[in-house]
Amino acid sequence: MEEQRTPVAPTGDGPPRRRHGPPGWDRWNDEERGARWPWRSTLLLTAFVLLGSTFAAHAQHGDRVGLDVFARVLLVAGSGLLLWRQRYPVAVAFGTAAVALVYVAAGYPYGPVFLPVAVGCFSAVVAGHRRAAWTAIGLLWAGHLLVSHWLYRWLPPTGDGPPSWMQEVGVATWVVAVVALSELVRVRREQWARERAERAQAARRRADEERLRIARELHDVLAHSISVINVQAGVGLALLDSDPEQARTALTTIKAASKEALGEVRQVLDTLRAPGEAPRTPAPGLDRLPELVEQAARAGLTVDVQGEVPPATAGTDLAAFRIVQEALTNVVRHSGSRHARVRLDHAQGVLRLLIDDDGPATGVDAGGTGNGLAGMRERAAALGGTIEAGPRDDGGFRVLAVLPWKAKEER
Repeated sequence: MEEQRTPVAPTGDGPPRRRHGPPGWDRWNDEERGARWPWRSTLLLTAFVLLGSTFAAHAQHGDRVGLDVFARVLLVAGSGLLLWRQRYPVAVAFGTAAVALVYVAAGYPYGPVFLPVAVGCFSAVVAGHRRAAWTAIGLLWAGHLLVSHWLYRWLPPTGDGPPSWMQEVGVATWVVAVVALSELVRVRREQWARERAERAQAARRRADEERLRIARELHDVLAHSISVINVQAGVGLALLDSDPEQARTALTTIKAASKEALGEVRQVLDTLRAPGEAPRTPAPGLDRLPELVEQAARAGLTVDVQGEVPPATAGTDLAAFRIVQEALTNVVRHSGSRHARVRLDHAQGVLRLLIDDDGPATGVDAGGTGNGLAGMRERAAALGGTIEAGPRDDGGFRVLAVLPWKAKEER
């Protein structure tokens, strides 16, 4: 029997707690999951408004109408509307302003009755409803001017007179302060949201770049080693009966190539298991080019190397080695030629790698559209270099890599 999931009901200003009940009983909470019920803050503010208005009534006794049941209902209603300020900020802003205006028009004492208006309009501005909040405050101020300077003759308390214009300036200052504070908080929240989004995007970008780097490393290691193993396995099978000694040599080459591939794959995986730690073995570079030539020779490919390059920085050295490795792997897999040439040259801060074979091309992937060439271009682009790869007019294939070159600093 499938276990029934327990819905979550919000409680107070804190995190929601689980309640037992049938599925869908609190669908309102699922639809408004981003807004919680601010019970605690609303109750505290309601108590403050009631208590403050009571003290204000004693201080203004004889000048304003005393608090009665209707006045207290208005105070509770104005503060209670704040319970919906996160879900319906516009309605709450206008509702609190309307309640405050009715309270003042009824002649009740001034006091913290305007505090719910400030909180409601503050929530509306922070939620992005700036025009609605400004309109609500403006209507309240205009209504207060109308009541206090014209309608006071027909409204309680009896014998009341208009307030001084300095008091109106004070009210206007209060309005401007509320709006300014709300805008400041809104701008700051938007800035925090942008910063969080930028950090998250940067983290995703770094993760994508790391995955791409690992994919390139694994492709270059496995493609080269498996190509050598495939060629030597074919040689071994063909000579197993007629030339057992040559078949043994092929198997030895397969063993050495697989061992080296496992070592390099293990090195790549170590970076995943312990990010940030230094690798146990140094990354391959152009100093291992003789080993690469020897592996190619075991696969039946003769490689002539021209030029020498002093040790470069780790990034350039590794990229250059992988580019040569991938180019020679492509010759083994996709070319009918058993001869290739590698020329290295560096001058004026630029390293040039030229890898040629005489062709002809074999196989459907010989045109230079596979993952290997894409990986070459990505490696070069990451360093600010370029890759040109394509068939030559005489039937061969050429790879030209141009990389920024910087000498390795001596320690």
